[in-house]
Amino acid sequence: MYAIKTTLLLTFLTALLVGGAYAVTGDPGAAGIALLFAAVLNFFTYFFSDRIVLRMYRAREVSPSEAPQLHAVVDELVGRAGIPKPRVYVIPDPSPNAFATGRNPRHAAVAVTEGLVRIMSPRELRGVLAHELGHVTNRDILISTVAATVAGAVGWISSMARWGMIFGGGGRDDERGSNPLGAVAMILFAMFAGLAAALIQMAISRAREYSADLTAARLTGDPVSLADALRKLGTYSARVPLDAHQATAHMFIVNPLRPGEAFARMFSTHPPLEDRIARLETLAYGGALDRRGT
Repeated sequence: MYAIKTTLLLTFLTALLVGGAYAVTGDPGAAGIALLFAAVLNFFTYFFSDRIVLRMYRAREVSPSEAPQLHAVVDELVGRAGIPKPRVYVIPDPSPNAFATGRNPRHAAVAVTEGLVRIMSPRELRGVLAHELGHVTNRDILISTVAATVAGAVGWISSMARWGMIFGGGGRDDERGSNPLGAVAMILFAMFAGLAAALIQMAISRAREYSADLTAARLTGDPVSLADALRKLGTYSARVPLDAHQATAHMFIVNPLRPGEAFARMFSTHPPLEDRIARLETLAYGGALDRRGT
């Protein structure tokens, strides 16, 4: 279900890009130029983001002798998932949280904070690590990069449209003069396309969180372990916030930025914790759990 939702959102995002490019320039090929421009910007992120984010949070790679419990759980889970073992890192921070990074399963890493290791029971730790390995298995870094590339291209064209209106319009002035709908389309795109693209990108991120939860439940056969871990994370991370960066907040298992209620949730990269917990408990007690992929 979440894979279908992600596909639909990416399709809509791409349609927004192509339609917006045509509305602004009259040439659908402009979408390709914008996409290429955004892809170049995201190429570096895709291949080097793992090193950047691990260094950003002062993560230290740990060996099996240094962190036997972490490695034992990861060894068990990658055996179940059928993926190569990722590198294992510990972040020197008391706030409990975790993330996975890497462009594919062969170049992946999982990182947990010292605070997470301290407060989680072995069963809860297994649920958290299964969630992070779910992101690796589902290639969510790749999906997130594609979404960021297309959203960035939409934002670029939207910015062009705004500047075009400020400085007297673009190459379709004559056509717009005889077709007021074209002018209206350009104005609407310039005003709302960037916001719409950002919201779709966030919706994709939320869908991937649900998907990783489901993958974790199937890997462990124990959805309640992750539900209990999320409940504990919600409590402790609010008490001891992580000094996180906005650009990397979407990577963590729970939002380290502690968004507010109602309106602010719309702009969150994470689904509400209570929704994730409820879905996991429904899997556990509703008999809907199986071991198929997402």
